[in-house]
Amino acid sequence: MPESTPMTYQDAGVDIAAGNALVERIKPLAARTHRSEVLSPLGGFGGLFAVPDGYREPVLVAATDGVGTKLKLLQRTGRHATAGVDLVAMCVNDVVVQGAEPLFFLDYFAAGRLDPDVAAGVIDGIASGCEQAGCALIGGETAEMPGMYAPGEYDLAGFSVGVVERARALDGRAIRTGDQILGLASSGPHANGFSLIRRLLEVGGIDLEAELEARSLADWLLAPTTIYVACAQALLRGVEVHGFAHVTGGGLKENVIRVIPEGLGIDVDPAAWPRPAIFDWLKRRGAIPETEMLTTFNCGIGFCVILDPAETATAQRLCAEHGIESWPIGQIRDAGDSRVRFVNP
Repeated sequence: MPESTPMTYQDAGVDIAAGNALVERIKPLAARTHRSEVLSPLGGFGGLFAVPDGYREPVLVAATDGVGTKLKLLQRTGRHATAGVDLVAMCVNDVVVQGAEPLFFLDYFAAGRLDPDVAAGVIDGIASGCEQAGCALIGGETAEMPGMYAPGEYDLAGFSVGVVERARALDGRAIRTGDQILGLASSGPHANGFSLIRRLLEVGGIDLEAELEARSLADWLLAPTTIYVACAQALLRGVEVHGFAHVTGGGLKENVIRVIPEGLGIDVDPAAWPRPAIFDWLKRRGAIPETEMLTTFNCGIGFCVILDPAETATAQRLCAEHGIESWPIGQIRDAGDSRVRFVNP
């Protein structure tokens, strides 16, 4: 029986040297996000992070998410750094909803074949997102898995951990009838609804470089997800916040109600804010019913603050100081027959 030809891991499609070289490229990116509580260098089996000083009863808050099928369009257009920002945003915006400060972040990057330039571009975006959120990039995993992904494709997952004082955690108990819902502007669809968006583009044979109000559709659709952490923390310091909501998959209809206690409901007025042109374009080109729009997309509102109406003006000023427009878009009421109502649709 003839002897087998000697084989290596690289023959099977896994380049360990390229992975090691990528780790070295990542180290200065992670260094940009360093916090004093980081206790271990990048590249170990786990990241060590000390709980910050000043907490009497610290409670950890964890969140994980991905970028969804928006990745398909980001990969097609080479906007790899945007994928990294999106990944961080989808996690840290969830952490801050609990009133927590995001502390650190880890990522998981998987591809059939590792392209160090693409991976470094993604992780540069992750580092930028971490800088915006004030959290440290303390580790991650790069997986090269031949045969699992089509050439040029990759997948991402992110993981963030934050901390909040137990007595200051936002759990919905402070929300009451008459509270106002303040909506904070989104940069676009963020990272939600892209299975429908991609279907609409494919069926219509629509070019991403086509223009809408002097911007390409790619710029409208693929804008990085807004990271609300700094603004939310300023609001926690400056007003009495009763609740936060991150508007993700399920849109305004499904997300705000997640933080509202049983027995209470919400009224939201879709005419209370200027809807960005991309959402009107999506509705028109896809003949998407309004109820479907409000259940699928953020429609221009990416984050909500629930507070006493007397605090609204101060909250809007704080949002503006962080470059984020905001509008009173609804209020809290007794639940009645329906917990979520859209008025003036």
